[in-house]
Amino acid sequence: MFFLIFAVWVVLNGKITVEIGLFGLVITAALFAFMCRFMGYSVKKEIILFRLAPFFARYCWVLVKEIVKANVCVLKIILSPELQPEPALVYFQTRLRTGIAKTMLANSITLTPGTITVSVEGDKFLVHCLDKELAAGLEDSVFVELLEEMEAKEKKWNY
Repeated sequence: MFFLIFAVWVVLNGKITVEIGLFGLVITAALFAFMCRFMGYSVKKEIILFRLAPFFARYCWVLVKEIVKANVCVLKIILSPELQPEPALVYFQTRLRTGIAKTMLANSITLTPGTITVSVEGDKFLVHCLDKELAAGLEDSVFVELLEEMEAKEKKWNY
């Protein structure tokens, strides 16, 4: 993170001189110390995030595929005169532990067409679906599986 902050400093300055470099190092060190002291940042957390990067990349790929599949499903509902959508509000409970995983799940559900996360309260999700068909398997979706896998890896590496 230190090097990333310093790189941003150099890019925003547009050129590198000895003075800019030294001043940037001091500012970066002060910002890094602040982050470690007051924001709960640590190098250990950064290493865990770096190790989880392949999982995040796979998650993004799966998200894009699910968005495309949901688009096709919604397109069929819209263009087919005989298919009448049956909107539904669906409650389901998740086994996810961390707030970031729950947030990623809620955002992924909202990003897929035809569904929107209405509320998240603890482990309970309320999702509005354009059609009951879109609500099938939300609690055991591929998103939940990947997020549980990431949580398990993070827990293993954290201890």
